[in-house]
Amino acid sequence: MIRFCLFALGALSLTGCASVINDVTHPMKVETKTPEGQVVAGAECKLTNDYGVVQMKSGDTVQVRRSSKDLDIVCKDPSNPEAVAKAVSRANGGMFGNIILGGGIGAIIDHNKGTAYTYPQWVQLVFGRTLMFDRAAEKDGMPTTGTDVPTATASK
Repeated sequence: MIRFCLFALGALSLTGCASVINDVTHPMKVETKTPEGQVVAGAECKLTNDYGVVQMKSGDTVQVRRSSKDLDIVCKDPSNPEAVAKAVSRANGGMFGNIILGGGIGAIIDHNKGTAYTYPQWVQLVFGRTLMFDRAAEKDGMPTTGTDVPTATASK
């Protein structure tokens, strides 16, 4: 009985695991390129999710608010057509730790706060295209590969 109580107390202490492990923000590098592949630094970019808007210049790294919702990105440069993207967040290790260790309450808290999710850490938008970047395709040290999105789907 004592072992069970100690296990239960230990499991309860780990609820909210992603909140403890992860900040509410994480870094994201946004680059812009021409259709020919030339990098264009300094484009005005706006990143938007359910927690707000972040303004930045392409080529920089910015802190984005974690969320279970997608992140919309629009970059504008006077010499190029708009570059548009959607970054898909995925559950991170903190969420799985909550579930595996019996912290259902912690999983709910971390889901609602967004700390259980992470966006791709490096994306390269292409002017004149609408791309989707899924964190599931992320590889360490490399930009996440984007896939073309039909424009009718991108606005949803």
